[in-house]
Amino acid sequence: MTSISLAEYKKLYCGDRKSTSKRKSKVKGEKIVSKGEAALIQQLKALKIEFVQEFKFHTSRKWRADFHIKNTKLLIEVEGGIWSGGRHTRGKGYLGDMEKYNAATMMGFQVLRFSTEQVTSGFAINQIEGLVKG
Repeated sequence: MTSISLAEYKKLYCGDRKSTSKRKSKVKGEKIVSKGEAALIQQLKALKIEFVQEFKFHTSRKWRADFHIKNTKLLIEVEGGIWSGGRHTRGKGYLGDMEKYNAATMMGFQVLRFSTEQVTSGFAINQIEGLVKG
């Protein structure tokens, strides 16, 4: 696996962060699909990779994964707000994510986490396809 510097990563995957709009909040309990999730849905469908959105993987907690690849133990998370100080990068949210991802791993799931930029660039789907069809 090749490593890259943070500067190279930002250049490849971040683009112009100022042009991204804020994510809308839930409307009457309905989840608003993020730009990254919408892109991944289209990419998975194009490759005929079956998936479940908002997959509840834990029996006693309300934890859900953004995507579960059917007939596998693979969970996909599209992490939003990583550059804007969103929930995933603040203390409480970060700790909650660690607990959730560790629980999923202890239950036998593989958890892949991608930024919106990694999804829209095609990086994420290439890795997912490599695991699923590899």
